[in-house]
Amino acid sequence: MTMPLTTTRTSPDWPCQVKTPGSYDWERSAARWLRELVPARYAGYPALIRHPVLLARHAQLQVQQEIRVARTALQTARADLPRLGLHESVIEHTIKLYAAEIGQLQHIARSVRAVTEALAERGAAGR
Repeated sequence: MTMPLTTTRTSPDWPCQVKTPGSYDWERSAARWLRELVPARYAGYPALIRHPVLLARHAQLQVQQEIRVARTALQTARADLPRLGLHESVIEHTIKLYAAEIGQLQHIARSVRAVTEALAERGAAGR
């Protein structure tokens, strides 16, 4: 039987796809959500399957890298995209897309941090 965690509270950044820490099967819902954030090939690695906190760590790194890529794309769009023959309206739309994506990725990063902390707390409580 899983006992509720008393020190973990869900924040506004807690992903709706993940059950509340301490509830039945919450770790499985966390692992399922985290697997969606990493390349599919990682889903089969035994260490990541057995230790969701490792999966969470990799998801953090993955999202951080995606943020870096989106920032680079945003910062270089005005210089690079005209050379590709794109119309100004397409370039402006693309810039807005990158800016929105960065905001969304930053929210995902906060969500991954919250899940990682809960998984780490669960692991520490289980020792």
